[in-house]
Amino acid sequence: MALEAALQSIYCDLHVHIGRTSEGQAVKISGSRDLTFAGIAKEAAERKGIGLIGIIDSHSPGVLRDIHAALDSGEMTIAEGGGIAYRGTTILLGTEIEIREPGRRECHVLAFMPDLGTMEDFSRWMSAHMRNVNLSSQRLYAPSRELQDEITGRGGLLIPAHIFTPHKGLYGCSAERMAELFDLDRIAAVELGLSADSEMAGYISELDRYSFLTNSDAHSLGKIGREYNVIEMQQPSFQELKLALMRSEGRRVSANFGLNPRLGKYHRTYCGGCGSIIDEAYATSERCPYCGSPKLVQGVLDRILHIADRPLPQVPQHRPPYHYQVPLEFIPGLGKRKLNTLLEAFGTEMNILHQAGEAELAAVAGRELAELIVLARTGGLALSSGGGGTYGKVIRT
Repeated sequence: MALEAALQSIYCDLHVHIGRTSEGQAVKISGSRDLTFAGIAKEAAERKGIGLIGIIDSHSPGVLRDIHAALDSGEMTIAEGGGIAYRGTTILLGTEIEIREPGRRECHVLAFMPDLGTMEDFSRWMSAHMRNVNLSSQRLYAPSRELQDEITGRGGLLIPAHIFTPHKGLYGCSAERMAELFDLDRIAAVELGLSADSEMAGYISELDRYSFLTNSDAHSLGKIGREYNVIEMQQPSFQELKLALMRSEGRRVSANFGLNPRLGKYHRTYCGGCGSIIDEAYATSERCPYCGSPKLVQGVLDRILHIADRPLPQVPQHRPPYHYQVPLEFIPGLGKRKLNTLLEAFGTEMNILHQAGEAELAAVAGRELAELIVLARTGGLALSSGGGGTYGKVIRT
Protein backbone atom coordinates (compact mmCIF):
# COMPACT_ATOMS: atom_id res chain seq x y z
CA MET A 1 0.00 0.00 0.00
CA ALA A 2 1.49 3.33 -1.09
CA LEU A 3 2.20 5.86 1.62
CA GLU A 4 0.15 9.04 1.47
CA ALA A 5 2.21 12.05 0.38
CA ALA A 6 3.19 14.48 3.11
CA LEU A 7 1.34 17.75 3.44
CA GLN A 8 3.01 20.98 2.33
CA SER A 9 2.52 24.57 3.49
CA ILE A 10 1.34 26.44 0.39
CA TYR A 11 1.02 30.22 0.06
CA CYS A 12 -2.38 30.98 -1.46
CA ASP A 13 -4.11 34.14 -2.75
CA LEU A 14 -7.54 33.30 -4.11
CA HIS A 15 -8.89 36.65 -5.37
CA VAL A 16 -7.09 38.16 -8.36
CA HIS A 17 -8.80 39.98 -11.22
CA ILE A 18 -8.17 39.90 -14.98
CA GLY A 19 -7.73 43.40 -16.43
CA ARG A 20 -7.56 42.46 -20.13
CA THR A 21 -7.53 39.37 -22.30
CA SER A 22 -4.58 38.73 -24.62
CA GLU A 23 -6.79 40.13 -27.39
CA GLY A 24 -7.04 43.44 -25.49
CA GLN A 25 -10.67 42.95 -24.44
CA ALA A 26 -11.50 44.59 -21.10
CA VAL A 27 -12.62 42.24 -18.32
CA LYS A 28 -12.19 44.17 -15.04
CA ILE A 29 -12.57 47.79 -16.18
CA SER A 30 -10.62 49.11 -13.18
CA GLY A 31 -7.94 46.41 -13.50
CA SER A 32 -4.47 46.95 -14.89
CA ARG A 33 -3.90 46.05 -18.55
CA ASP A 34 -1.06 43.70 -17.63
CA LEU A 35 -3.40 41.60 -15.48
CA THR A 36 -3.76 38.91 -18.15
CA PHE A 37 -4.15 35.22 -17.40
CA ALA A 38 -0.55 34.55 -18.42
CA GLY A 39 0.74 37.68 -16.68
CA ILE A 40 -0.87 36.71 -13.36
CA ALA A 41 0.54 33.18 -13.58
CA LYS A 42 4.04 34.50 -14.22
CA GLU A 43 3.83 37.09 -11.40
CA ALA A 44 2.53 34.53 -8.89
CA ALA A 45 5.09 31.87 -9.75
CA GLU A 46 8.22 33.93 -10.36
CA ARG A 47 8.01 37.11 -8.25
CA LYS A 48 5.48 36.45 -5.51
CA GLY A 49 6.18 32.82 -4.66
CA ILE A 50 2.49 31.94 -4.41
CA GLY A 51 1.65 28.28 -5.01
CA LEU A 52 -2.14 28.54 -5.43
CA ILE A 53 -3.64 31.58 -7.13
CA GLY A 54 -7.36 32.12 -7.70
CA ILE A 55 -8.24 34.03 -10.87
CA ILE A 56 -11.81 35.08 -10.32
CA ASP A 57 -12.65 36.28 -13.83
CA SER A 58 -12.09 32.89 -15.46
CA HIS A 59 -15.73 32.73 -16.55
CA SER A 60 -15.22 35.39 -19.25
CA PRO A 61 -15.26 33.80 -22.74
CA GLY A 62 -12.16 35.80 -23.72
CA VAL A 63 -10.28 34.51 -20.68
CA LEU A 64 -11.42 30.96 -21.43
CA ARG A 65 -9.92 31.36 -24.92
CA ASP A 66 -6.64 32.48 -23.33
CA ILE A 67 -6.64 29.41 -21.07
CA HIS A 68 -7.14 27.09 -24.02
CA ALA A 69 -4.34 28.83 -25.93
CA ALA A 70 -1.94 28.38 -22.98
CA LEU A 71 -2.85 24.70 -22.74
CA ASP A 72 -2.58 24.15 -26.50
CA SER A 73 0.88 25.75 -26.60
CA GLY A 74 2.15 23.60 -23.75
CA GLU A 75 2.98 26.65 -21.63
CA MET A 76 0.46 25.40 -19.05
CA THR A 77 -1.04 22.01 -18.24
CA ILE A 78 -4.07 20.62 -16.43
CA ALA A 79 -3.22 20.26 -12.73
CA GLU A 80 -3.88 16.97 -11.01
CA GLY A 81 -6.84 17.49 -8.68
CA GLY A 82 -8.20 20.49 -10.59
CA GLY A 83 -6.81 23.78 -11.84
CA ILE A 84 -4.21 24.93 -14.36
CA ALA A 85 -0.53 24.28 -13.65
CA TYR A 86 2.28 26.73 -14.44
CA ARG A 87 5.86 26.37 -13.11
CA GLY A 88 4.92 24.96 -9.74
CA THR A 89 1.94 27.27 -9.26
CA THR A 90 -1.67 26.14 -9.73
CA ILE A 91 -4.33 28.54 -10.97
CA LEU A 92 -7.86 28.00 -9.63
CA LEU A 93 -10.67 28.91 -12.00
CA GLY A 94 -13.10 31.24 -10.28
CA THR A 95 -15.56 34.03 -10.83
CA GLU A 96 -16.86 36.98 -8.82
CA ILE A 97 -20.60 37.56 -9.11
CA GLU A 98 -22.84 40.38 -7.93
CA ILE A 99 -26.24 39.47 -6.50
CA ARG A 100 -29.07 41.66 -5.32
CA GLU A 101 -32.13 40.32 -3.58
CA PRO A 102 -35.33 42.43 -3.60
CA GLY A 103 -35.27 45.16 -0.97
CA ARG A 104 -31.54 44.71 -0.33
CA ARG A 105 -28.32 46.22 -1.58
CA GLU A 106 -25.97 44.26 -3.81
CA CYS A 107 -23.13 42.04 -2.60
CA HIS A 108 -20.36 39.95 -4.16
CA VAL A 109 -19.62 36.23 -3.96
CA LEU A 110 -16.80 34.09 -5.32
CA ALA A 111 -17.37 30.76 -7.03
CA PHE A 112 -14.61 28.26 -7.88
CA MET A 113 -15.13 25.36 -10.27
CA PRO A 114 -13.26 22.04 -10.19
CA ASP A 115 -12.06 22.09 -13.80
CA LEU A 116 -12.08 24.00 -17.08
CA GLY A 117 -15.04 22.15 -18.61
CA THR A 118 -17.19 22.86 -15.56
CA MET A 119 -16.25 26.56 -15.63
CA GLU A 120 -17.20 26.74 -19.30
CA ASP A 121 -20.57 25.14 -18.54
CA PHE A 122 -21.14 27.53 -15.62
CA SER A 123 -20.22 30.50 -17.84
CA ARG A 124 -22.88 29.43 -20.33
CA TRP A 125 -25.45 29.28 -17.53
CA MET A 126 -24.44 32.73 -16.26
CA SER A 127 -24.69 34.24 -19.75
CA ALA A 128 -28.45 33.55 -19.70
CA HIS A 129 -28.81 35.51 -16.41
CA MET A 130 -26.31 38.32 -16.96
CA ARG A 131 -26.19 41.33 -19.31
CA ASN A 132 -22.49 41.01 -20.18
CA VAL A 133 -20.77 37.76 -19.24
CA ASN A 134 -17.50 39.07 -20.70
CA LEU A 135 -16.97 41.49 -17.80
CA SER A 136 -15.96 40.97 -14.17
CA SER A 137 -18.23 41.09 -11.12
CA GLN A 138 -21.45 41.49 -13.09
CA ARG A 139 -24.99 41.42 -11.68
CA LEU A 140 -26.65 38.03 -11.88
CA TYR A 141 -30.40 38.26 -12.37
CA ALA A 142 -31.34 35.14 -10.43
CA PRO A 143 -32.13 34.48 -6.74
CA SER A 144 -29.16 33.93 -4.43
CA ARG A 145 -30.25 30.40 -3.53
CA GLU A 146 -30.65 29.47 -7.21
CA LEU A 147 -27.07 30.63 -7.71
CA GLN A 148 -26.02 28.51 -4.74
CA ASP A 149 -27.76 25.50 -6.31
CA GLU A 150 -25.95 26.03 -9.62
CA ILE A 151 -22.53 26.36 -7.97
CA THR A 152 -22.76 23.47 -5.53
CA GLY A 153 -24.60 21.30 -8.05
CA ARG A 154 -21.50 21.47 -10.25
CA GLY A 155 -19.22 20.56 -7.38
CA GLY A 156 -18.07 24.14 -6.99
CA LEU A 157 -17.20 26.22 -3.93
CA LEU A 158 -19.26 29.27 -2.92
CA ILE A 159 -17.35 31.85 -0.87
CA PRO A 160 -18.92 35.23 0.01
CA ALA A 161 -16.37 37.93 -0.85
CA HIS A 162 -14.95 40.73 1.38
CA ILE A 163 -17.92 40.13 3.62
CA PHE A 164 -17.69 43.24 5.82
CA THR A 165 -16.85 46.02 3.38
CA PRO A 166 -19.54 48.72 3.02
CA HIS A 167 -19.06 48.52 -0.74
CA LYS A 168 -20.74 45.26 -1.82
CA GLY A 169 -19.91 43.10 1.19
CA LEU A 170 -22.64 40.73 2.40
CA TYR A 171 -22.61 41.91 6.03
CA GLY A 172 -21.33 45.34 5.08
CA CYS A 173 -24.45 46.44 3.23
CA SER A 174 -26.77 43.58 2.22
CA ALA A 175 -27.74 41.56 5.30
CA GLU A 176 -27.18 41.28 9.04
CA ARG A 177 -27.01 37.49 8.80
CA MET A 178 -25.73 35.31 5.96
CA ALA A 179 -28.67 32.93 6.54
CA GLU A 180 -30.95 35.63 5.09
CA LEU A 181 -29.39 34.97 1.66
CA PHE A 182 -27.89 31.48 1.63
CA ASP A 183 -28.12 27.95 2.97
CA LEU A 184 -25.34 28.01 5.57
CA ASP A 185 -24.58 24.31 5.05
CA ARG A 186 -23.47 24.99 1.46
CA ILE A 187 -21.00 27.81 2.10
CA ALA A 188 -17.40 26.63 1.65
CA ALA A 189 -15.64 29.50 3.47
CA VAL A 190 -15.81 33.28 3.80
CA GLU A 191 -13.39 35.99 2.72
CA LEU A 192 -12.80 38.61 5.41
CA GLY A 193 -11.67 41.53 3.23
CA LEU A 194 -8.94 44.09 3.80
CA SER A 195 -10.59 45.95 6.69
CA ALA A 196 -11.37 43.04 9.06
CA ASP A 197 -9.57 40.29 10.94
CA SER A 198 -10.53 37.03 12.67
CA GLU A 199 -11.21 38.62 16.06
CA MET A 200 -13.52 41.26 14.57
CA ALA A 201 -15.47 38.49 12.80
CA GLY A 202 -15.78 36.72 16.16
CA TYR A 203 -18.63 39.04 17.12
CA ILE A 204 -20.94 37.08 14.75
CA SER A 205 -21.72 33.53 15.87
CA GLU A 206 -22.91 32.10 12.54
CA LEU A 207 -19.34 32.47 11.22
CA ASP A 208 -17.84 30.11 13.82
CA ARG A 209 -18.10 27.05 11.60
CA TYR A 210 -16.25 28.46 8.58
CA SER A 211 -12.65 28.66 7.50
CA PHE A 212 -11.60 32.27 6.92
CA LEU A 213 -9.69 33.41 3.87
CA THR A 214 -7.55 36.52 3.49
CA ASN A 215 -7.04 37.41 -0.18
CA SER A 216 -5.67 40.39 -2.08
CA ASP A 217 -8.60 41.34 -4.38
CA ALA A 218 -5.77 42.49 -6.65
CA HIS A 219 -6.49 45.00 -9.43
CA SER A 220 -2.81 45.18 -10.43
CA LEU A 221 0.12 42.76 -10.50
CA GLY A 222 1.81 44.53 -7.59
CA LYS A 223 -1.22 43.99 -5.32
CA ILE A 224 -1.11 40.19 -5.69
CA GLY A 225 -0.28 38.71 -2.29
CA ARG A 226 -0.96 41.83 -0.21
CA GLU A 227 -3.16 39.43 1.77
CA TYR A 228 -2.73 35.66 1.55
CA ASN A 229 -3.15 32.36 3.36
CA VAL A 230 -0.95 29.44 4.30
CA ILE A 231 -2.82 26.22 3.58
CA GLU A 232 -1.70 22.68 4.43
CA MET A 233 -2.30 20.35 1.48
CA GLN A 234 -0.57 17.64 -0.53
CA GLN A 235 -0.26 19.79 -3.62
CA PRO A 236 -1.97 22.97 -4.81
CA SER A 237 -5.26 21.98 -6.45
CA PHE A 238 -9.02 22.48 -6.30
CA GLN A 239 -9.68 19.18 -4.54
CA GLU A 240 -7.00 19.81 -1.91
CA LEU A 241 -8.40 23.30 -1.26
CA LYS A 242 -11.87 21.83 -0.83
CA LEU A 243 -10.54 19.42 1.82
CA ALA A 244 -8.63 22.23 3.53
CA LEU A 245 -11.68 24.49 3.81
CA MET A 246 -13.55 21.56 5.35
CA ARG A 247 -10.58 20.94 7.70
CA SER A 248 -10.60 17.33 6.53
CA GLU A 249 -7.85 14.66 6.40
CA GLY A 250 -5.30 16.99 7.97
CA ARG A 251 -5.76 19.68 5.35
CA ARG A 252 -6.51 23.13 6.74
CA VAL A 253 -5.89 26.83 6.57
CA SER A 254 -2.98 27.12 9.02
CA ALA A 255 -2.44 30.90 8.90
CA ASN A 256 -4.05 34.07 7.60
CA PHE A 257 -1.74 36.92 6.65
CA GLY A 258 -3.55 40.21 6.22
CA LEU A 259 -3.31 43.91 6.54
CA ASN A 260 -3.81 45.28 9.99
CA PRO A 261 -7.46 46.34 9.61
CA ARG A 262 -6.41 49.92 10.32
CA LEU A 263 -4.71 49.93 6.90
CA GLY A 264 -7.92 48.87 5.11
CA LYS A 265 -9.82 51.39 2.99
CA TYR A 266 -13.07 50.97 4.93
CA HIS A 267 -11.96 50.20 8.49
CA ARG A 268 -13.52 53.23 10.20
CA THR A 269 -16.52 55.45 9.47
CA TYR A 270 -15.81 58.27 7.01
CA CYS A 271 -17.48 61.67 6.80
CA GLY A 272 -18.25 62.84 3.27
CA GLY A 273 -18.91 66.33 4.62
CA CYS A 274 -15.50 67.20 6.05
CA GLY A 275 -13.44 64.24 4.82
CA SER A 276 -12.57 63.04 8.32
CA ILE A 277 -11.96 59.43 9.31
CA ILE A 278 -13.77 58.99 12.64
CA ASP A 279 -11.17 57.03 14.57
CA GLU A 280 -12.95 57.06 17.92
CA ALA A 281 -13.57 54.09 20.24
CA TYR A 282 -16.94 53.55 18.55
CA ALA A 283 -18.63 55.78 15.99
CA THR A 284 -22.24 55.55 17.19
CA SER A 285 -23.58 58.89 16.02
CA GLU A 286 -25.65 59.39 12.88
CA ARG A 287 -23.78 62.66 12.40
CA CYS A 288 -20.09 63.44 12.19
CA PRO A 289 -18.75 64.38 15.63
CA TYR A 290 -16.39 66.87 13.98
CA CYS A 291 -18.62 68.81 11.57
CA GLY A 292 -22.18 67.56 12.20
CA SER A 293 -22.69 66.25 8.64
CA PRO A 294 -24.98 63.20 8.15
CA LYS A 295 -22.92 62.08 5.11
CA LEU A 296 -21.31 59.10 6.82
CA VAL A 297 -19.98 55.88 5.24
CA GLN A 298 -20.10 53.35 8.06
CA GLY A 299 -16.75 51.64 8.58
CA VAL A 300 -16.23 47.90 8.94
CA LEU A 301 -15.51 47.98 12.67
CA ASP A 302 -18.56 50.13 13.37
CA ARG A 303 -20.80 47.95 11.20
CA ILE A 304 -19.65 44.77 12.94
CA LEU A 305 -20.33 46.24 16.36
CA HIS A 306 -23.77 47.34 15.15
CA ILE A 307 -24.84 43.86 13.94
CA ALA A 308 -22.94 41.77 16.56
CA ASP A 309 -24.85 39.04 18.41
CA ARG A 310 -22.17 38.77 21.11
CA PRO A 311 -20.91 41.41 23.54
CA LEU A 312 -17.33 40.18 23.08
CA PRO A 313 -15.67 38.36 20.18
CA GLN A 314 -15.12 34.60 20.41
CA VAL A 315 -12.49 32.83 18.33
CA PRO A 316 -13.11 29.07 17.94
CA GLN A 317 -10.24 26.65 18.57
CA HIS A 318 -9.99 25.62 14.91
CA ARG A 319 -9.29 29.22 13.83
CA PRO A 320 -5.66 29.68 12.71
CA PRO A 321 -3.57 32.65 13.80
CA TYR A 322 -4.18 35.92 11.97
CA HIS A 323 -0.85 37.64 11.34
CA TYR A 324 -0.82 41.39 10.78
CA GLN A 325 1.63 41.86 7.97
CA VAL A 326 2.26 45.10 6.16
CA PRO A 327 2.78 44.44 2.42
CA LEU A 328 6.15 45.46 1.03
CA GLU A 329 4.53 48.20 -1.08
CA PHE A 330 3.34 49.97 2.11
CA ILE A 331 6.85 50.22 3.60
CA PRO A 332 8.19 53.79 3.39
CA GLY A 333 11.33 54.09 1.27
CA LEU A 334 10.98 50.71 -0.44
CA GLY A 335 10.57 51.67 -4.10
CA LYS A 336 10.57 49.51 -7.22
CA ARG A 337 14.35 49.64 -7.71
CA LYS A 338 15.11 48.52 -4.17
CA LEU A 339 12.41 45.85 -4.31
CA ASN A 340 13.90 44.47 -7.54
CA THR A 341 17.31 44.32 -5.83
CA LEU A 342 15.76 42.33 -2.97
CA LEU A 343 14.03 40.00 -5.42
CA GLU A 344 17.31 39.37 -7.22
CA ALA A 345 18.85 38.39 -3.89
CA PHE A 346 16.01 36.35 -2.36
CA GLY A 347 13.92 35.17 -5.33
CA THR A 348 10.33 35.95 -4.31
CA GLU A 349 8.36 38.31 -2.08
CA MET A 350 7.36 35.38 0.14
CA ASN A 351 11.07 34.69 0.74
CA ILE A 352 11.66 38.34 1.61
CA LEU A 353 8.71 38.38 4.02
CA HIS A 354 9.27 35.00 5.65
CA GLN A 355 12.74 33.55 5.08
CA ALA A 356 15.42 36.23 4.85
CA GLY A 357 17.06 37.22 8.12
CA GLU A 358 17.45 40.85 9.18
CA ALA A 359 21.21 40.79 8.62
CA GLU A 360 20.72 39.34 5.13
CA LEU A 361 18.15 42.01 4.30
CA ALA A 362 20.40 44.76 5.64
CA ALA A 363 23.30 43.59 3.47
CA VAL A 364 21.11 44.08 0.38
CA ALA A 365 18.76 46.96 1.25
CA GLY A 366 20.40 48.75 4.17
CA ARG A 367 19.80 48.64 7.92
CA GLU A 368 16.78 51.00 8.03
CA LEU A 369 14.74 49.12 5.41
CA ALA A 370 15.69 45.78 6.95
CA GLU A 371 14.37 46.95 10.32
CA LEU A 372 11.10 48.11 8.73
CA ILE A 373 10.61 44.80 6.89
CA VAL A 374 11.12 42.84 10.13
CA LEU A 375 8.70 45.16 11.96
CA ALA A 376 6.20 44.60 9.11
CA ARG A 377 6.38 40.84 9.79
CA THR A 378 5.53 41.25 13.44
CA GLY A 379 2.93 44.04 13.34
CA GLY A 380 5.32 46.46 15.01
CA LEU A 381 4.84 49.42 12.66
CA ALA A 382 2.81 52.48 13.74
CA LEU A 383 -0.30 52.91 11.59
CA SER A 384 -3.00 55.47 10.87
CA SER A 385 -6.55 54.24 10.15
CA GLY A 386 -8.08 54.06 6.69
CA GLY A 387 -11.68 54.87 5.78
CA GLY A 388 -13.97 56.11 3.04
CA GLY A 389 -12.00 54.36 0.29
CA THR A 390 -8.57 55.62 1.43
CA TYR A 391 -5.95 53.22 2.75
CA GLY A 392 -4.39 53.71 6.15
CA LYS A 393 -0.68 54.50 6.24
CA VAL A 394 2.49 53.42 7.92
CA ILE A 395 3.63 56.31 10.13
CA ARG A 396 7.33 57.00 10.08
CA THR A 397 8.55 57.51 13.64
